Amino acid sequence: MESIDLLPDESGAIDRFLADRIYEFNARATARDDGELFAAARRDAAGTIVAGVSGWTWAGCCYVAHLWVCEPLRARGLGTALLLAVEAHAKAKDCVIVVLATHSFQSPGFYERQGYVRQAEIADHPVGHSSIFFAKRLA
Repeated sequence: MESIDLLPDESGAIDRFLADRIYEFNARATARDDGELFAAARRDAAGTIVAGVSGWTWAGCCYVAHLWVCEPLRARGLGTALLLAVEAHAKAKDCVIVVLATHSFQSPGFYERQGYVRQAEIADHPVGHSSIFFAKRLA
């Protein structure tokens, strides 16, 4: 049997390759090939990203992979604005649900205030904390 080498320096390229192959399989299995990545960012006057969101839509679903606001701008409505922009984009793509995950030490309360419903929690991910999965049905 051939060895399997972990290649941290190639992780980005390998991850993109694997994601493409899995998407191809999923598109064939579901007959849905409407997948699309999205991203939005807020920049300061110098052009530095101070807040952003990214994810994808596919097969009537929207997944938020990352949502971040720099600390000085938190609790000013920017996270809400990003999430509302995602939801509007998802609706325009005929998505019926938005799914996302956060850690217990990040912002579960923020998502609950935005109407997201806790679906699952995995303890000790990372150890001493948990991962929490949320979903929101779109009207």
